[in-house]
Amino acid sequence: MFDIKFFCPRWGFENIPWSNFLKSVKEAGYSGIEWFPNPENDNYGEILLLLEKYDLDFCIVMAVAERFKNFESYIVSLKRGLLELAKIRNKSKIPLFISAQAGREFFNNDQILSCIDICKSIQEESRVPIYHETHRNKWTYAVHIVYDFIKHDKDLLLTLDISHWFCVSESYLQDQQYAVDEAISHARHIHARVGNTQSAQVWDPAYEIYEEALNEHLKVWDKWVRQIRNSQINYCTITPEFGPPPYLVPGDRTIPLIDEQWRLNLWIKEFLKKRYKDL
Repeated sequence: MFDIKFFCPRWGFENIPWSNFLKSVKEAGYSGIEWFPNPENDNYGEILLLLEKYDLDFCIVMAVAERFKNFESYIVSLKRGLLELAKIRNKSKIPLFISAQAGREFFNNDQILSCIDICKSIQEESRVPIYHETHRNKWTYAVHIVYDFIKHDKDLLLTLDISHWFCVSESYLQDQQYAVDEAISHARHIHARVGNTQSAQVWDPAYEIYEEALNEHLKVWDKWVRQIRNSQINYCTITPEFGPPPYLVPGDRTIPLIDEQWRLNLWIKEFLKKRYKDL
């Protein structure tokens, strides 16, 4: 039986005590969390025990947060960060994978290859799969850039967030469908946020004004889910990833912004769960 596991982002909810957060995640029907660990504030051992308590899995998001002087110092930080995060585990809980926001959009091809090689070496050493997240500001910022690398590397796997590419291209990539299809074939995790050609996150994906944007995302997600199902893998993972401000525009919303972010992610989870329930 094919299963879709939905993961709740910790992003935006960092100030909620972990026990309260994970209890809410479990009650909302998620299978786990997606987490950008903060070594200064997160007690890894305690969090892993709470994940055990609530029977939740976890995956990790990683990016080099500190300033770097040059490419060499960036690579040192990338390697150190991946190694540290891959060690977050105990006897019963280990990260399902790490989504690496690696590289920068201005890195040249040789530098990008060095970032990819670092990710591969850490993956082999840690036994934790590392996927390259498609993201503005990173080497994966646009579909045509990623296409040139993945068409020559069957082992390069992606966390696919198509909203970033729609925004960067200011199009729904109709004239680059061949590249989108190649990216779909290399994707192993999806960030289900709806953006459009002017923004990486729409106000509310349920609004009629965003029907075209939602449908363009669904074309990609539907194709990916069918591909995973047909590959004989028995489950796939999706993170509804509507983010907090400034992704979430305050405007005249009528509920607290943290509740609005929670509502949007729950809406997309339930929408996709219903859409794919008969797979």
